[in-house]
Amino acid sequence: MRILDVGEAAILVEFEDLDTVLAHFHALDKSRPTGIRELIPAARTVLVRFDRETIRKDRVAEWVRTSEPQPAEIESPTEEIRIQVRYDGPDLEEVAEITGLGVDEVIAAHIGSPWTVAFCGFAPGFGYLTGGAPELQVPRRDSPRTSVPAGAVGLAGKFTGIYPHSSPGGWQLIGTTEEPIWDPARTPPALLRPGVVVHFEHV
Repeated sequence: MRILDVGEAAILVEFEDLDTVLAHFHALDKSRPTGIRELIPAARTVLVRFDRETIRKDRVAEWVRTSEPQPAEIESPTEEIRIQVRYDGPDLEEVAEITGLGVDEVIAAHIGSPWTVAFCGFAPGFGYLTGGAPELQVPRRDSPRTSVPAGAVGLAGKFTGIYPHSSPGGWQLIGTTEEPIWDPARTPPALLRPGVVVHFEHV
């Protein structure tokens, strides 16, 4: 664990891997002292925002250092959803080649186990989902696309994700969904939030 200053009202806590991040995030989220405003997990960090009028930075750092990590799996998921996917992505055959699986096997692996939103980032509503079949781990594209359409379903490293709106991106695209991932008129606007469990369905 390494703690870094991020201005006067935040610290950034670095960990060695995602599993450690989630275990510490779970513990911190359950033991927030008065004055902690926000905890934002990422792949290897947790950003802690606090009210400096209520709690001192050194007290926040001590709270973080002394919190015992807790695996998030000990509790039931907050929500489970199903997302229908057309497996028509332009990189589907390349993913099959990289993994050594056939196209049908890639699809079967993607829908074969639930995925959990570990954290959000990159763009509003973009969730990084983990927990899928390990054989689906593939690198990002060597050359990112300048425009990826909303609803594109991709793979990168140990994650799968869905682009909430059109944007540049370097993930391997394997499918498309019509499900609105980000809707400002919805409460909350993001369909994919940390802890949500997603079951993909082939249509």
